[in-house]
Amino acid sequence: MFSSEGPSLRELATQALSSVERGYDLLAPGFDRTPFRTPDPCLDAVGEALAPLGPFGAGLDVCCGTGAGVRVLGPLCRESVTGLDFSAGMLGTAREAYREQTPEPRWVRADARAMPFDGGFDLAVSFGAFGHFLPAERPGLFAGVRRALRPGGLFAFPIGAPPPPTSPWYWAFAGFDAVMRVRNAVWRPPFVMYYRTFPLGPVQENLVRAGFGVELRPLARFGLRPDGSPRARLVLARAV
Repeated sequence: MFSSEGPSLRELATQALSSVERGYDLLAPGFDRTPFRTPDPCLDAVGEALAPLGPFGAGLDVCCGTGAGVRVLGPLCRESVTGLDFSAGMLGTAREAYREQTPEPRWVRADARAMPFDGGFDLAVSFGAFGHFLPAERPGLFAGVRRALRPGGLFAFPIGAPPPPTSPWYWAFAGFDAVMRVRNAVWRPPFVMYYRTFPLGPVQENLVRAGFGVELRPLARFGLRPDGSPRARLVLARAV
């Protein structure tokens, strides 16, 4: 699962016993060579789906990590692109990787739960970060993104269909979350990362209450489940 240039198991264990911020500072140099980075097919699918809705003015990548979402925003945004994350290590890696992108990204170190923006963006995206927020934190997170957007601005992110109980992934995700709950019960500081705390129904409700109109579009390149439903959707939350 990991390349020779990625983190070792010992490094991953050290990260897991740290805070979220410190853990990602440690992981940043090798993060793009782990399975935790959002895969390019997912990034490309979101970019393709958003292209007909643009062009946009200013774009924001919420919890940008090493900047993969900023790569999606670049072709879509004419004015500016901003990446926000609270890990200095991840921002440093992103800054080096995307210094030649046009428009040149701006990098802001801040906690997404206390968004430091007010109405300056037309498009916000986020990839692979929502497992770091407890369900009780979602309303505040979404309200902050809403404040960061101009009227009519768009908040977009992909969400996958949950695996059925017959899938090995169902038990892998359930097992991971159980281990993390035990870890956080007995070890401080906590490391918040869960796979099963972002269900679509409650997420839609939180978005509506934060001031968004919500539309779902299938990401066709990922196909359909046996019941005919999409394997992945793009959530389009419009600031109203």
